[in-house]
Amino acid sequence: MSDLFGNEPWWVVILKALCVFVVLVVFTLFNIWFERRVVARMQHRVGPNVWGPFGLLQSLADGVKLALKEEIFPKHAHKVVYFVAPVIATIPAFLAWAVIPFGPEVTIPFTDTRTPLQLTDMPVAVLYILAITSIGVYGIVLGGWASGSTYALLGGVRSSAQMISYEVAMGLSLVAVFIYAGSMSTSEIVAAQAADGWFALPLLPSFIIYMIAMVGETNRAPFDLPEAEGELVGGFHTEYSSLKFALFFLAEYINMVTVSALATTLFLGGWRAPWGISQIDGANEGYWPVLWFLGKTLLFVFLFIWLRGSLPRMRYDQFMKFGWKVLIPVSLAWIVVVCVMRRLITDGDLDPTMILIIAGVVVAALLVVQFIPERRAPEVAETEHDAFAGGFPVPPMPGREPSPSGASSSRTAEKEA
Repeated sequence: MSDLFGNEPWWVVILKALCVFVVLVVFTLFNIWFERRVVARMQHRVGPNVWGPFGLLQSLADGVKLALKEEIFPKHAHKVVYFVAPVIATIPAFLAWAVIPFGPEVTIPFTDTRTPLQLTDMPVAVLYILAITSIGVYGIVLGGWASGSTYALLGGVRSSAQMISYEVAMGLSLVAVFIYAGSMSTSEIVAAQAADGWFALPLLPSFIIYMIAMVGETNRAPFDLPEAEGELVGGFHTEYSSLKFALFFLAEYINMVTVSALATTLFLGGWRAPWGISQIDGANEGYWPVLWFLGKTLLFVFLFIWLRGSLPRMRYDQFMKFGWKVLIPVSLAWIVVVCVMRRLITDGDLDPTMILIIAGVVVAALLVVQFIPERRAPEVAETEHDAFAGGFPVPPMPGREPSPSGASSSRTAEKEA
């Protein structure tokens, strides 16, 4: 961790914060265009191609349109919370980038001041990211509650349950990185990968679990259950429009870039050049590392888009079962394996090649387990079911058939009453 953090002039801190903000806004506009173009190509369409060269200004036009639309406030909404909820969801998405390293120490152009391409760092930087991004859940659930709509409330509850569940799996997948790197500082984790190689290889199960959890954490397809149009109309933001809806939209895309940048930092060497390019003199010096960092981040963004254009939406019970009964137990078991491996490496009893073999065996075992059929529930003996016994129709449970006689007797009793 650089000694410059906390000792830089105020104008340098403001300049770096402004650069991070501009990069995130421009990256978001590009990602919206990029997603629409890639999905259009997958579906043999053209996509945005009118506003600007190659349609690059389409995202900007959509943003201006959203900002200028008429503001509405539902009659039964809690005005203050309804207005503040999108802000609570958006601000943590920006704050999480305070500890993401973009590159090494550089000299600011036209000055003699040297500064690391990172706003700040701390010994528990990754925990800071997990803590600050979890605050965004409050914005979502409060937005659903304050709308005064049943559909929005259900969407907010489902979204908060989903994000909290997959935050647990995501946090457990990062524990292996902490153990392997010996630090929770983002800059030190990047430096550790310069000596030991990218952590995505020796910690392959953690990498896979993190990639699954980051899709569920950001409410993206096929895990976009809070926005299931056929069930909840539009999720927690059903009653939002204009600039407030744009803030929720902005928070989703910035969170998508945030988890992609975190995956790049923790598993793919951060801002360091890929193997082959890193052997070139100067590849990891100056402002070139920013290009490698953004390229790796864009690779994960493409993964998000690829999944959206390829996979159907899961059922809510399947999704929650997968998170609590598969990802979390596997993460706990893998943490124990990593602890044992790290101790053996420290004692000199384990070769790095053996680590890759163990990781490959674990991943293969996990894939085999997924194909084992589930045990079927015992069949229930067929019994008659009176759908109108409680005064209103109730569908029968599996293995039971409705009783026409029971239904008619119930209706007769209701008429006589």
